[in-house]
Amino acid sequence: MKIMLFLILVSLLLAAGFLIAYLRAARDGQFDDDYTPAIRMLFDDPSPNPSLEGRIVAEKQIQDEDLKPSL
Repeated sequence: MKIMLFLILVSLLLAAGFLIAYLRAARDGQFDDDYTPAIRMLFDDPSPNPSLEGRIVAEKQIQDEDLKPSL
C-alpha cells in the first residue's frame, strides 16, 4: 500500500513539473508565432555556393580520371 501512495505522489510531482514548464514557456513567448511554422515549407532553400559546386565537379572529374584504366 505504501508503494501506491509513493507512485501517486511521484506522478503528481511529475505532472506539476510539466505544468510549471508549460506555464514558463507560455510566459516567455514560446508559443506566440503560430503562423510562420505553417508556411515555412513554402520558403526556398538558400542557393548553394557556386564556387563550391565547381570545385565538387572538378574533384569528380579527377576521381573519374583516376578510375580509368591506363593502357
